[in-house]
Amino acid sequence: MPAETDTVIVGAGPAGLAVGAVLRRANIPFVMLERADRVGESWHHHYDRLHLHTPKSQSSLPYRAYPRTSPRYPSREQVIEYLDDYARAFALAPEFGREVRRLARGTDGIWTIATSAGGYRARCVVVATGYNRVPNVPRWPGQETFPGPVIHSRDYANGEAFRGRNVLVVGFGNSGAEIALDLAERGARCAIAVRGGVNVIPRELLGIPISVVSLALRSLPPRVADAMSRLTRRLAVGDLATAGLARSDVGPLQQIAERHRIPVIDVGTLARLRSGDISARKGVVSFHGADVRFADDRVERFDAVVLATGYATGLHAMLPDHPSVLDALGRPLDCGREGTVAGLYFCGYNLSPTGMLRQISIEARAIGRHITAAKRLRPISI
Repeated sequence: MPAETDTVIVGAGPAGLAVGAVLRRANIPFVMLERADRVGESWHHHYDRLHLHTPKSQSSLPYRAYPRTSPRYPSREQVIEYLDDYARAFALAPEFGREVRRLARGTDGIWTIATSAGGYRARCVVVATGYNRVPNVPRWPGQETFPGPVIHSRDYANGEAFRGRNVLVVGFGNSGAEIALDLAERGARCAIAVRGGVNVIPRELLGIPISVVSLALRSLPPRVADAMSRLTRRLAVGDLATAGLARSDVGPLQQIAERHRIPVIDVGTLARLRSGDISARKGVVSFHGADVRFADDRVERFDAVVLATGYATGLHAMLPDHPSVLDALGRPLDCGREGTVAGLYFCGYNLSPTGMLRQISIEARAIGRHITAAKRLRPISI
């Protein structure tokens, strides 16, 4: 017989833990399912040099701040320690090794959750598996002839193994920009493939975190806010052409709102591009052995390739009976609230210029309030 509970939380990363803490405070019974064997699994796969781009004051989960001893921008290891401590503080005990394979709502209003290790039934389901679930690994003509390693950013720890080698980083998001910087700092000869125009913003403006600036602008339409801050951004990062980059046709806030992409938050990559320690290249077209051809027909030889090409949510496979809740790329259409299918919630998929962890905290509290109220108004016996 399937195990029964009021709510099932899928995922034990920051979003799942935040929802769990809120439901624990509200005395709502729940089960948390996690396919890995520890909380915050995706954080264990980020590159070593990673620090939060938002200050700790904007990056805590509900009811628990970062330790006073943490720096303004906690490191990857400090975030992992925080998540472990958070789970202990709220007695969150996920059932590990449970990969959720299918979610379906029955005619009786009860959700059936099929996993790799048995089934569950619940009044509500909160999907909190995050963006970093399925690595996006593109393929190019001739790639199979490349003699060196081709790894996804998920499997990149640091650049020590690439010292003195020619390395191509594909993708100029935050991961790609920082991995290229790390490679340059470790003595690799690094190039980064950039397909089109980009937005680059500083982590701080005059000592003020850029996410705090975004908070001040959040009431304005993105296009208007971008126009108001254009000169300030230009003064802060300079002319991107001097770094071999093309500027995006939309501003950073409009990019987040309309294209669901976070701008690059610069922590030193631009300076390395301008000095020549990192080289900017056009998009990759093909491979021929160790040679890589770019969109401008330039050909270069590399020893290794790092794919900073992002992730997919993998949610279409989990929700085959409810395709209307996702867009074409598998992103939830409603986040932080109940959508068009009763009892189904998503937490942690809404990109925000003020920081993902802050947004997760807001959404977790809203979901907890709604689940608690719905339980009083529409009690369902399972």
